[in-house]
Order: sequence, then structure tokens, then C-alpha cells
Amino acid sequence: MSAFVVDTNVAVVANGKSPQAGPQCVLACIEALRTAIDEIVVLDDRRRILREYMGNLMAGQPGAGNMFMKWVFVNQAVPSRCELVPLTPRSTDPEDFSEFPDGEALSGFDRSDRKFVAVALASQNSPKILNAVDSDWWDFRVQLAEHGVRVSFLCPGQFDEN
Repeated sequence: MSAFVVDTNVAVVANGKSPQAGPQCVLACIEALRTAIDEIVVLDDRRRILREYMGNLMAGQPGAGNMFMKWVFVNQAVPSRCELVPLTPRSTDPEDFSEFPDGEALSGFDRSDRKFVAVALASQNSPKILNAVDSDWWDFRVQLAEHGVRVSFLCPGQFDEN
């Protein structure tokens, strides 16, 4: 089975709540969420990722992103559906984790997205991280790949590829 870490922006785009995402991007995100729930979704064991989903997806008209969030909520403790990965917060910063790569090359990576990288690297399932419109993933794609982080960009043409 394949495994996936789903950045919150994918579910937000699937809900049609991201103005920079065109119709093809929205459809790609909906399809990616469907694929993820048919495989394994990787989360942290302290529900940091789930809380972020809930904080960004609870308001407004429900959409495909909300259905994904509900599925995660219901299945979070089912080992064949979700892998719960323990993370070790650094004492100096609760949004940084021992599982996140050390070094200057990733020092500017978004603090709030570090949990996604940390669970991907600590997972037993070698998941891909799904991203739609968050440019930080694109900006740091080379540095992340050097540490074995695999990011799937769901919306081709979203970022400057030069």
C-alpha cells in the first residue's frame, strides 16, 4: 500500500477555497484525497495535523476537503487506514521536531509545515507529501529531497518552474 501525508492546503483547495487554484487544480486535489483514503494517511500521534485540518476546514459550505477531514477523524485510530507517528518537539520551539532535518538549508522552511515533514521522515511507510498551492514546498523541494522527503505537486504550473 502507498502512504500519504496530506498538507492542509490540499483539502482547502479541494473545498474550492483557494483563489489561486484553478479548476484543474481543484479536481487534482479531490482525486488525490480519494486516493489517500484508499491507501494509508500518515498523521502525528498528538493530533497536531488533525487539529490543523479542523481549524482550516470547519467553516463554510462543506466540500471534498471536509469529507477527507471527517474520514481522518473517524479512521485516525484504525492502523490499516492511518499511521500515527510520534514526534519529538524540540524544547526551544514546539513547531520544530527532532525528526525534522537539521541544518541551515531548511532553516527557512515554514515552521507550521515542519510537522508534515517530520511525520513523513518518521513514518514506517515512506509516504509522499501531497501539496497543492503552498509555495514553500516548491521553494525547498531540492533541500527536502536531499533528506529523502518526497513531495507530490498536484497542481502543475502553479509554481515558476525556472
